[in-house]
Amino acid sequence: MIFLKIGLAAYEFKNDDLSFNLAQIEKALITGNSKGLDIVLFGEAFLQGFDGINFNYENDKNIAITINSKIMNDLCELTKKYGVDLGIGYFELADNSIYSSYAIIENGNIIYNYRRISTGWKEEIADSHYKEGNDSKEFIYKGQYFKIALCGDLWVMKEKFTTKGILIWPIYVNFNLNDLYLNENDYLNQAMLVSNKCLLINSITYEPIAHGGAFYYKDGKIEERLAYDLNDILVIEN
Repeated sequence: MIFLKIGLAAYEFKNDDLSFNLAQIEKALITGNSKGLDIVLFGEAFLQGFDGINFNYENDKNIAITINSKIMNDLCELTKKYGVDLGIGYFELADNSIYSSYAIIENGNIIYNYRRISTGWKEEIADSHYKEGNDSKEFIYKGQYFKIALCGDLWVMKEKFTTKGILIWPIYVNFNLNDLYLNENDYLNQAMLVSNKCLLINSITYEPIAHGGAFYYKDGKIEERLAYDLNDILVIEN
């Protein structure tokens, strides 16, 4: 089994500010290169910002991106430029539908694209253009098995995410600090129902306020963590 160095990027995003968010991604890849990381993983919907869409399809179809768009191609090129792979949450446009998706990019190629299968990312005004995927499949990255769950997935259909590999769990929650601390064991316990190794990544925002944080859960405990409100990368060696 290949030894991996994985970075969990609890970085700030700005809603509907693609230029800022792309700069954050590039900054993380530069940092990842300096730290000898294999891959940097971001939180849910980081690329456009979790509140970067307003569930008006005529608006959102111009914000969501296709998997073969120039923006995605630019991200692929960045992984080659810096020699660091990327996991990124984004709003995907496909066949006139919008998904909350997560792409794994390895050396310029998208090796896996996951579409969130729980509905909690959508507001009640969302129409039939906003859809979910059907399943979460294991994929292999550099000799190790992984699965992806996005935020509420584990709370409503955990049976779909059981893996003997590593669970990647990108989320976006804007709980206050007190609630974050109160819920830490709940997130740990939920992750351990499906895997004995889990990488959880949240993002930082200032409108609304979200405190970020990143965790490595292993064998029923918090093995490593990144403090809340810290724009930084938690490095996991596995």
